[in-house]
Amino acid sequence: MLQDTRTMDKILMAAANENSVDTPIVPRELSWLSFNERVMQEASDPNTPIIERMRFLGIFSNNMDEFFRVRVAEVRRHILLPQMAHEPSEDLVDDETLMQDIQDKVVKLNKQFDKLYKQVSKELQQSNIYILPSHNDMSEDQSQWLKQYFRTSIRPFICPIIVHKDMDLGSRLSDDDFYLAAELELDGNTEHALIEVPTKEISRFILLPNNSRQQQFLLLDDAIKHCLHDIFGSVFEYDTIQAFSFKMTRDAELNLTDDIEQSVLDKMSKGLRRRLQAEPVRLVYDQDMPESILKMLTKRLKFSSHDSMIPSGPYRNFRDFIGFPNVGGVSLEHRKLPPVPSHAFDNNDNALDAIAKEDILLYYPYHSFGYFTELLRQAAFDPRVSKITINVYRVAKDSRVLHALCDAARNGKKVTVVVELQARFDEFNNIELSKQLEAAGIHVDFGIPTLKVHSKLCLIERREGNELKLYAHIGTGNFHEGNAKIYTDFSYFTAHPEITAEVAQVFEFIKYSYKPFDFKHLIVSPMNSRSSIAALIEEEIRQAQAGNPAYIHIKVNNLCDNHIAELLCRASQNGVEVRMVIRGMCSLQTDTKGMSDNIHVTSIVDRFLEHARVLVFGNQGDPKVFITSADLMKRNLDHRVEVGVPIYDKLLKRQILDIFKLQMSDNTKARIIDKKQSNPYIQPTTSKKVRSQIAIHQYLSRIEKEHRETDYD
Repeated sequence: MLQDTRTMDKILMAAANENSVDTPIVPRELSWLSFNERVMQEASDPNTPIIERMRFLGIFSNNMDEFFRVRVAEVRRHILLPQMAHEPSEDLVDDETLMQDIQDKVVKLNKQFDKLYKQVSKELQQSNIYILPSHNDMSEDQSQWLKQYFRTSIRPFICPIIVHKDMDLGSRLSDDDFYLAAELELDGNTEHALIEVPTKEISRFILLPNNSRQQQFLLLDDAIKHCLHDIFGSVFEYDTIQAFSFKMTRDAELNLTDDIEQSVLDKMSKGLRRRLQAEPVRLVYDQDMPESILKMLTKRLKFSSHDSMIPSGPYRNFRDFIGFPNVGGVSLEHRKLPPVPSHAFDNNDNALDAIAKEDILLYYPYHSFGYFTELLRQAAFDPRVSKITINVYRVAKDSRVLHALCDAARNGKKVTVVVELQARFDEFNNIELSKQLEAAGIHVDFGIPTLKVHSKLCLIERREGNELKLYAHIGTGNFHEGNAKIYTDFSYFTAHPEITAEVAQVFEFIKYSYKPFDFKHLIVSPMNSRSSIAALIEEEIRQAQAGNPAYIHIKVNNLCDNHIAELLCRASQNGVEVRMVIRGMCSLQTDTKGMSDNIHVTSIVDRFLEHARVLVFGNQGDPKVFITSADLMKRNLDHRVEVGVPIYDKLLKRQILDIFKLQMSDNTKARIIDKKQSNPYIQPTTSKKVRSQIAIHQYLSRIEKEHRETDYD
């Protein structure tokens, strides 16, 4: 069945190529770096609260780590092992040239980052919050206090790695951590040692005692530098000692084997062990690091000319700054928005009864994720509920979702959880999660070995009289309580019999992928996503050619599928209005005369991470509206299990269209995605400023209030 689907998609792409418009493509890696530059813009925006600006620097750093582990690592594999690359490059650009362009852009961004960090730190001082630039800036009293604190609270977690001749240093280091490289010199002879900075055990930010109004922080790495003698003095003799920070990043590819005698869990465990031993792809180091230490690191870590070696400021793992503490007033960070109550759920004691009455749409984080966990909690002990099936990609620590599922199993419900073991960087967590679920009596499936299960589905079966009724959740985001507070995502709840039956078919497909399935409502990857989206675009092209109004509105995280990009350019050439909100990568080059004149793309980076995926097609004045778990990428359309659902309810459809309109009207946090990848802000054409994330909160609050007042009337 999968082979048939892929064959059909090849036919579709071949047909599209016959009408090819020579689509101008931006390499997705460079487009991604442009996205991360937009994140840095938030850190430089003086209208963003100062603590949030520091946290955006942490987000930038965390993003860059993942970029090297995934995107740069793949380009490197294409260069070194082109015959073993998993997929040919879609960017139609020479990989050696692309790697050089990446490195040039990264160096430029790192310089901007270091300059911006100094600027934000300086502006933070206006609120009496200081990050000391060096351990040498402490007072004598603070120095004595720190030495005592170091001995009792930091030193117990430190055990240096002594570098020996011919040591395979790469196998000893983790790319999840960062290190200080110490050099000890005695009578002209040197020893080298590495110190892992223990941020998992100790806060990165040490608040120093101080008699003034100033709140003074010293970073943990500087504290270790200040106390090097307390680490080495009892074992080594030396005349001088110095230490400089560095971070290594590995290739994140798992390379699962095809050994049929191995279980999926065994394959994943071995794959993770291989990742821990994978070759490094980036070395970021203190630009003041002496040549002798840098030479030792590059030799021991076996860096080649294809690897990125990036000099930078003195600090690594800025991702820790995502959690930079606010020790000042509430005005220094974003004011929390009160959750918007869901009238549909609140007006019913039983969540399933609420869904039986009407389709319900939630939009996180404006609505509370608690409505979903409450649905599961009630289903766990409802005697009429016989079965719960859900697929899990990422979940929160101590997840209420998982607690409810375990409670349901203890109450005798048949609970099946499809766990995606290949959820990038959550693989280990999901292996452990699977073991916990099985111990609770839950049946755990691991999906299809060749396809990631990325859909966001939950199906509940309840006996009502003599009938078994199905209730479904279809969403754009993971079942993760933490993410639901900072990611924008739609959750759609329905008892529509045909849609719920097709959700059941998706779970059947995950279990029996060789069986044929026919979806009339859902858009399901890898079954019909590519063909369905292509057909919807083609229909808008036909309408435009017939002289009718035609438009396509899209909101996704990434657009970097060449086939879809070509179709959108052809739509533009035929007069279809294409408006897109794309948070991250956009390979389609806009504002290219004669090719993409009618395509307008913006990107919104603000306090919440834009994560919802929406597809809207004009359909002669009766818009077809879909929410989906899939981005417009080859992997999502062809190599994952993804699910999109049409929104039939007129009120819910109107809400999604209104929300998209607000996002397209944003003139405060929206940037234009242009061919230069320069990220200019949209300039207001009127005196009215629109910040879509705030406007959406106000809109949903008003809609829910109107629903309540209508009921009271």
